[in-house]
Amino acid sequence: MQIKIQQWGNSAAIRLPAAVLKQMRLGVGSTLNLDATGEALVLKPVRSKPKYTLEELMAQCDLNAPEPEDLADWNAMRPVGREV
Repeated sequence: MQIKIQQWGNSAAIRLPAAVLKQMRLGVGSTLNLDATGEALVLKPVRSKPKYTLEELMAQCDLNAPEPEDLADWNAMRPVGREV
């Protein structure tokens, strides 16, 4: 199937035929991932947002890592207003 890149305001756009949207179970507002590899563009639907638990996120943290310098500076600042 050939489609044409067209002007859309200051951007370029392609139109996806209704039959393709129906086949892929997509519609207006669907989110796609775009990968450009070599001379190919690959669009893949994003079916759901990843869900994380606190335990999964904490497992990725290095609790022995040193505190970043800018955060240490922030924590050492004295209040300048009425913040708590």
